[in-house]
Amino acid sequence: MKAIVIDGQFGLDHLKLIDRPKPEPRLGEVVIRTRAVSLNYRDTDIAAGTYPFNFPLPLVPTSDGVGEVVAVGEGVTRAKIGDRVLGTFWQSWLGGDFDQTADIGQLGGDRDGMLAEYVRLDQEGLVHAPEHLTDEEASTLPCAALTAWQALVAEGRLKAGETVLAQGTGGVSIFALQFGVMFGARTIVTSSSDAKLERAKQLGATYTINYVKTPVWHPEVRRLNGGRGIDHVIEVGGPDSFMQSLQAIRMGGQIHMIGYVGSKKGEINPLEILYRRAVVRGIPIGSRESFDHMNRAIALHRMRPVVDRVFAWTEFRSALEYMREGKHFGKIVLKF
Repeated sequence: MKAIVIDGQFGLDHLKLIDRPKPEPRLGEVVIRTRAVSLNYRDTDIAAGTYPFNFPLPLVPTSDGVGEVVAVGEGVTRAKIGDRVLGTFWQSWLGGDFDQTADIGQLGGDRDGMLAEYVRLDQEGLVHAPEHLTDEEASTLPCAALTAWQALVAEGRLKAGETVLAQGTGGVSIFALQFGVMFGARTIVTSSSDAKLERAKQLGATYTINYVKTPVWHPEVRRLNGGRGIDHVIEVGGPDSFMQSLQAIRMGGQIHMIGYVGSKKGEINPLEILYRRAVVRGIPIGSRESFDHMNRAIALHRMRPVVDRVFAWTEFRSALEYMREGKHFGKIVLKF
């Protein structure tokens, strides 16, 4: 079989298409034929060698993918040959609280990821893909969708009538918009592109803000919410936007820390968290239990992820470069 690996050292010039033996399932494992993989901002950092954590090489990158079960090992009960399944980002986080000190393993990190024609996974790290989704759509769920769900629903306890601010129009933010609409929340989306904001309105965004035209946007967020601070912020910008997020929330509002697209360094005054009694939490994606809950909701509401562009899977580098340009709306997918 063929796989793409980062080999020798990190950097896009060290991506290689190689031949590897097709994996065979061991006790409690399955082998899937990969159908589609989706990209996350994390993948660009890992490939470039700028991710905050180091992983051993060679490494098959990417965490998110869907495939068909083609072989099962002894003792497998969670899947059968022919099932269409998704791997969980954290292979052994089944439920409960997150404990990063445990050996739970992240795909495309300390374990080989999904960018191979065949992938071997533990049955405990599988969920079934919603039947109504295409392969391309299903591949977007393990990281971006589950992160938004974990933030707003599993931990944020989103309620109808609350207000959600989604920063930007990348994968997590668009899923946050869609889940906000699903739960009957008001939604505010920010972007530097009026065209993208128009698309966000078509998906159900209540309000939109162009942060280039309105760089100090937190007063506008409050104005759009009737002068009251908002309930939830999907914080993907990092330190540069965090202080504005704090000023946009209501007393006791929630900021879900997810990404650092804007910057990795900056000054934050912790007293502002105290003054606003803010709930600030990092979101480590989600457990298999949370993934199953989300998939049931997606199936019930017939929700469809937004796929911006599809590349051939061997065009991984081109897809990463396209993601770096920041022109996408929703998810970027690699098709096998």
